[in-house]
Amino acid sequence: MQFRQVGFPNTICRVIHETGLNPQHLELEITESLLLSNVDVSFSVLQQLVAMGLRFAIDDFGTGYSSLSYLKRFPVSKLKIDRSFVRGIAADPDDAAITTAIISMAKGLNLKVVAEGVENEAQMSFLRAHQCDAVQGYYFSRPLAVNEVADKLRADNSEQRVQAELEAIRQPGRHRPWPLVRA
Repeated sequence: MQFRQVGFPNTICRVIHETGLNPQHLELEITESLLLSNVDVSFSVLQQLVAMGLRFAIDDFGTGYSSLSYLKRFPVSKLKIDRSFVRGIAADPDDAAITTAIISMAKGLNLKVVAEGVENEAQMSFLRAHQCDAVQGYYFSRPLAVNEVADKLRADNSEQRVQAELEAIRQPGRHRPWPLVRA
């Protein structure tokens, strides 16, 4: 809805100016259906925002009307594989084939690819083996409020340190990366 509002690029420009945010750090997620609903308007708005330095990701890729010609025409930098495909990649050959094809196509077009809805190690292993650029989902964390992010990162760092220390203990003679600190 916001994307279709008259003056949307001006609103984005104003917010970037007010916040001092480097536009290269702002990535907007848009859907296939948005791109294809009014191609001329979508293209014009995207061009204005790209000129400011913003980047775009196509969210829920593969679930809408996939006219692949828009991948050439529109300035997109990332595809996000919909969770409905990721959910079944370990058990459903069709989901695995679609996911593999999306990753391969994205790589061939020099686009980054993100898998949404990663919830378990089997999915993570499949995506890692197929060189998916990034993943998101409950496998790592539930969605967090802004004030919870720092605590989560600290806890994850502590867990990584403990795992590294345990690995060092299991391999005598191997240098320990840091001392184990107990609180």
